[in-house]
This record gives sequence, structure tokens and C-alpha cells, in this order.
Amino acid sequence: MKKAGFWTKDWFFGVLIVVAVLAINFATGFFKALDTKAYDWGVVATSKQPSDRVAIIAIDETSINNIGRWPWSREIHANMIDKLAEAKSKVIGQTVFFFEPQKDPGLQYINEMLEVYNKGAAQPPAEAAVPGAPVVAAAPANPALAEFGAILSKAEQALNTDRRLASSIKKAGNVILPLNLDASIYPPNGKPDIQVPAYVAGSVVPGANSAVYAGERLGFPIAEIGSAAAGVGDLSLIVDDDGGVRHDITTVDFFNTGFPSLALSIAARSLNLTSKDIKVSPGESISLGNLRIVTDDLGMMLPYFYKDVQGRPAISEDSFFDVYSGKIPASKYKDKIVLIGATAPGIGTKAVTPIGLLNPVQTVAHSVSSILQQQFFRTPGWGNWVSLLALVLVAAYLIALLPRLRAGPAAIFTLVIFVALLGTHFALMMGPGFWVKLMIPASLLVIGHLLLTTKRFLMTERGKEQSDAAGAESNRMLGLAFQQQGQLDMAFDKFRKCPVDEQLMENVYSLALDFERRRQFNKAEAAFAFINQNDPKFKDVAERMNRAKVMSETIILGGSSAARTNAATMVMSGSGEKPMLGRYQVQKELGKGAMGVVYLGKDPKIGREVAIKTMALAAEFEGDELQEAKDRFFREAESAGKLDHPNIVRIFDAGEEHDLAFIAMEFLKGKDLVDKTKNPNLLPFDEMCDIMIKVAEALNHAHEQGVYHRDIKPANIMYDPDTKTPKVADFGIARVTDSSKTKTGMVLGTPSYMSPEQLAGKKIDGRSDLFSLGVTFYQLACGRLPFEGESMTQLMFAIANEHQPDILDYNPSLPPWVREFIDQALAKNVEQRFQTGHEFAIAIKAYRSMA
Repeated sequence: MKKAGFWTKDWFFGVLIVVAVLAINFATGFFKALDTKAYDWGVVATSKQPSDRVAIIAIDETSINNIGRWPWSREIHANMIDKLAEAKSKVIGQTVFFFEPQKDPGLQYINEMLEVYNKGAAQPPAEAAVPGAPVVAAAPANPALAEFGAILSKAEQALNTDRRLASSIKKAGNVILPLNLDASIYPPNGKPDIQVPAYVAGSVVPGANSAVYAGERLGFPIAEIGSAAAGVGDLSLIVDDDGGVRHDITTVDFFNTGFPSLALSIAARSLNLTSKDIKVSPGESISLGNLRIVTDDLGMMLPYFYKDVQGRPAISEDSFFDVYSGKIPASKYKDKIVLIGATAPGIGTKAVTPIGLLNPVQTVAHSVSSILQQQFFRTPGWGNWVSLLALVLVAAYLIALLPRLRAGPAAIFTLVIFVALLGTHFALMMGPGFWVKLMIPASLLVIGHLLLTTKRFLMTERGKEQSDAAGAESNRMLGLAFQQQGQLDMAFDKFRKCPVDEQLMENVYSLALDFERRRQFNKAEAAFAFINQNDPKFKDVAERMNRAKVMSETIILGGSSAARTNAATMVMSGSGEKPMLGRYQVQKELGKGAMGVVYLGKDPKIGREVAIKTMALAAEFEGDELQEAKDRFFREAESAGKLDHPNIVRIFDAGEEHDLAFIAMEFLKGKDLVDKTKNPNLLPFDEMCDIMIKVAEALNHAHEQGVYHRDIKPANIMYDPDTKTPKVADFGIARVTDSSKTKTGMVLGTPSYMSPEQLAGKKIDGRSDLFSLGVTFYQLACGRLPFEGESMTQLMFAIANEHQPDILDYNPSLPPWVREFIDQALAKNVEQRFQTGHEFAIAIKAYRSMA
């Protein structure tokens, strides 16, 4: 007996929970990922201003469209550096790699012609007009031959863009170029394959060859360009386990030779310092003049990421073309630290940061500002001890104290501890900028409380059932009393709490007949279904249940008696008058959906035709859930009714008739896109893209109002081919049953189109709708769904874990850019998807314009 009691004790169960949570975290790192997510929230919660000395000149889509396809001739980069140098910019930081020569195909032939010319010239050669250019022989006696030599010399100078760029960089004297080290935390073996050239070695940081990221392959600018630069710095992004970028390297190690990061090199140059002035304290800090950068044991810092301000980047960002063409004067950048880099789609890879997706040039800008402003986060040495202490205290609470508390005080204690942990996390980040990892103790607290509470509930459930059985007769008597008083809903609620036997089924059968007499056929159907579930052969219950269902779907819900008729009741008079639903006259049935019947209605006062969608809530919910569903229905209808967009179906009215909820909405021509999802009915690709752009903009409008659809699919997109106008229907309807189940146990909705987070029951936002729109795009483009399964379990697993098949395998006629677009639209990680409907639409437009 003692042993059996020991295994059932709450304190022992608490010990098991602690051990299980720690084991899961050790094996998977799941709870460790919560710390990085909490860090991101802490960054977003803070608000700081970047240095106004830092500016970005972005090689954006506008620049590509106006200057030409990427990569550009290096003469363009040279011209930009000339402009900035003339404007006296403090530092010019390039994030474009110049690791390979850029030779015009005709340059080789020009050089060969010059060589022949020089050999054939009778006079000794003169000095080259441009340093580094091939020497041209002095003018021969033949004037035409001399003129030919001069033309060859000019052609060589014009085609050698590497020399042109090197000349501009040398003249500016303040250009910092990027290196690229394949960094890892493991030092390389042996010796390097290459000898670091002198112009790269000149940027070595003394003492930076230990406790840093190391690598064995180093990319650096070609000699002609690199030797002209004022310095170099490593441009590497450190990616965390979840794919996010939160750290920045300060120095890197290439075979015991330390180089500064690009951000550190630029910051040093802006302070008139060189790499020799950088002081490294391995595992502690980096000193840059009077500035001190706190680092971790790998030599990394946690820079501050500055949030956008009213939709504009916090760090000034101008288009390369606008500066290049003179639309924005270069004088704007006087005494500024100017970073030049790509932001156009398709050039480079964006990094996921706490504030969203950033390009490499943007991350460098944030790091430079963080260094100069001394604005960064730190992981203090005592932080690990605090995390461990919090973990021990939470474990002690779960094992020793929580089992002794009653449910109410236990909930309060747990809430106070949880708030204290979160409050400490955010207070330390928003105050001194310390990142102390407290999410594992917080997770253990929540999981332990829930599991212990559940255990207690299950242990006492048997006693509770016995108590309910003792009150069964009381519930039966109350049900009969309510039925006699005409309170049929309350009577049904009491009957359902009683054990099912012959007598109870007689009581419910009588109640169902009363519902029929009141012409509340949907409730009568529910009562007959209750009996049918327990005894399908009881009297004529099956026949009556089917008849009630037919009557409820034909909306004959009111009676002809004036005593039961009011302005909000749908009636059918004996004279053949058309029935009313609220203030709308029902004309005919248009069709049936998953939740109810759709009718054509008419507002008799203004003569407007509307589509009326009905939802039989009483057939799907019972008791308290029914009222909750009604409240949620009207809240969602109100939210959807506020949307005003040409591509969203307008909502005019919402109401209720005997638990039959209805929405009156805009009556549309055309039909949904379901029949356009299969070959050979697929829409022309450009027409389909136009539809997706308009739908994405419609969703963007709704999301800005805080309204999410939750069930985007072809069936909910109406399309009129005559006007080429799509309209999104059924906003918010999926949420009506968001936290409840139907009688068959299936959550209402369309799993094939749901996002991974929606299937997992997590809190969702507009990016979930954009995932569903991505699925719809895929199906309309090729006639197949991206995720399929023979069972619901297989389908859900595919959506959550598997990559969709290559869409070009299903429809090879599609342009190649669709593959890249679909990859982003269907990304499992919400941060890697399109963040807004506007982004979704802009991406389609951009890809189409580049095709």
C-alpha cells in the first residue's frame, strides 16, 4: 500500500515533470528556442534612436530598373564613389564583393592590338596617360598610325573598369571593402591555401586571433581594387539555430590572423582609427578609442536593431539611382558614414532579425550605429547563475509548495511567479540591456502547473461523476418543470445532464414535439438526434429527425399565429406570402454550404437584392457553447462589416431567427474559383496573377483593420470574368467555431489550406491567411494542392513538415520565378513568409516585371 501511495503523490509527479522538461530541452532545445523568441520580443519592446551619421544608399529595384541588370559595370560604382568623395563623406562602406576581375570581352583584343602597335612603332614608347595603363609607343612618323595608337589607348582605358574603380577608391581614400570568411566555431587545421596579400594584412587586429570565430577559406578583393582601399572587414552573418540573426562578429580568425568585422572596421575609420588601434580582450570586450563593446566568449556582440518609424526605415535609406542621377544631391552625405549595398529582390539573401527581414547592408548599418552609440545588449556572466537559481526555485515550488495549495491560491501563486519571470526578463532588457535567459523556468512553471492541475482533476473525476448521478433525478424533475413553463431550451439542457434510459428518452421525445409545435425545427432536430444517438429504433425518431432537418433547411421557422410573429421572425403565411428573414424577403435558395443554406433576398424598403447566408448554430452548439458561438458570430460580423474594399464582399446586416444566424451581404455575379483549380479549366496565368494581386491587397486592407479571414481558399473567392473582379467572401466565419467542435468532432474549416500554426492551434495573424493564399495560388497555377495525404494525420504532417512538390513538375509552362515565389509564400516559419498582403502583391508584380 505504501508503494502504491508513493507513486500517486503530487510531489513525486512534480519531480517527474521537472525531469521530463529538462530532458526534452536537452534533447531538442525546444525551450531554449523560447529564450531567443523572448529576446526578440525584448528588442521590439525597447525604443532607441540610431546615429544620424549613418546612411544607406540602396541598390534597390528602382535602381536596377533604371541603370540596368545586375551586376553593373564597376564604372558605375566608381562614379558613385567619386560623387561621395567630392561631397566629403566621412566613410564609404561597400558591401558589394569585388573578388573577381570584371573584364570587358573586347579588352583582351585591345591589349593585343596595343602590343602589336608598340612593337611596330618606330619611336620609343611614351609614358602612359593613366597610371597602370599599358604604355603606348611614341607617335610614329605616319600621322594616321599615331592617331590609331591614341584611339587604342583611349579604348583600353575606357574598357578597364577595374582600374577605373581602383582609381576612384584610391582618390577617395576612405573606402572600406568587404572580406568573406566561411566562419565556424572550430579552428582550421594545417596551413592556408593562399597567402594573405599585404593590402589585406594591413587590416589585421592585434590580439584578435583567439576566442573568436575561425575559418579556413577567405575571400578578399582583387589586388588592383583592394590595394586602393583604406581597409577591409569581414561581412559574415551568424545564424542561430532557429534561422534568426541576432549576433554580430566583432573579429574573425584566419589561421591565427585576426581581422575586424566590416561594421567594426567602418566604425574605427569614422573615428580616424585603424585596425591597429583596436584593443581586444578575448571573451570580454573590444575597445575602440574610448568606446567599449562588450562581447561574449566567442567575440560576438548583440547589436541593437532599430525599428522602422511610421513605415520608414529608422536608418536613412535612399535609392542608388536617385543619388546617381542627382535627384538626391550627394552633398546630403557630407561627414556621413555611407553604406552601399543591395536591397533589391533576388540580389543577396535577407536575414531574419528581431525586427523583421533585413539585407546585409542594413544589418551592417544597425551594427555600426550600435557601436558608435554604445547601444547593444549583453549576456552578463552572472546571468547563467540567475537562470539556474530561477529554475531551482520553480522546481521547488512545483515539488514542495504547489501540491499543498488549493486550486485558487495555486493559480494566483503561479501567475505571480510567471509575471515576475517575464517582468524581470523585459525589465533587464529595456533597462540596462541585459539578456538573462528565464524562459526555461517560465515554461517549466506553466507546464508543471497545468499537468498537476490536470492530474488532480482526473483523480477526483470519479467522485464528481458519482455526485452528478446522485443529482440526476433532480435534473429530470427540473427539466419537466421548465418544459411545463415553456422554457424548452432550459429543459433540454437539464435532460442532457441525466443518465440515458427509457424514461429520459420519453421526456426528450415529448420535448422535441413541443419544439415542433413552436416551429423551432432546428431544435427539434437536435432533440430527436439526441434520442437517435442512443436508440435509433425508438418510436419514429429517425423519420421525425429527418423531417425536422428538411423543415429547418427550408426556413419554415415561424408560425402563422400573430401571437408568435414579430418584426424579427421569419413567417410563412397561409396566403402564400414569401417568407421573411429579418427585414429581408426570401426569394429563392441559391445553394448550400458547410454551415447552412444561402438564399437570394430582397430588401423591400430600398429594393436591393442581397445574398443571405444562414448558419444553424443551434445544430452545432449546445447550452453555454451556443451563446458563446452567437456572441462570437456577431462580433465577427461586425468586424467584417467595417471592411470597405472593392475586392471584399460587403456586409449589410446580421441577425438571428430562432438560433438561425444569418448575414446579409452583397449579391454577386459570377461564381467561386473552385472549378478553376483543375485542368483543363485553369485560368490563363496572367489573369490568375491579377486575381491573386487583388486578393492579397484585399487581405492587406483587412489585416490592417485587425480582421483575419482564417479560411482563404478558392471556394471563398468569388470572380466575375466579365469585369475581371475577384471578391473575398466569408470574412471571420471560420472563427465562429474556432474553439469548439461540431457534433462529429471535426473542427470546421478546410485543413488543406491551413497554415502550420493554424493546424497547431497557435495564435495566428494575417500571415496565416497569406499562407492559405499561397496554397490557393499553387492550386490555381498547376491544378494540384501542394500538400496531400490519405488521412487527416498525413495531411497535417505534410503541411507542418514537408516541402511542397516543385510546381514546375505539374505545370512546366509556368515561368521559373513561380518556384521561388511559392517557396516564400509557403514557408513554415512565419518570419520567412511575406509579412503583409501588400508584400505578397508587390512580389508578384516584381517577378512579372523581371520575367
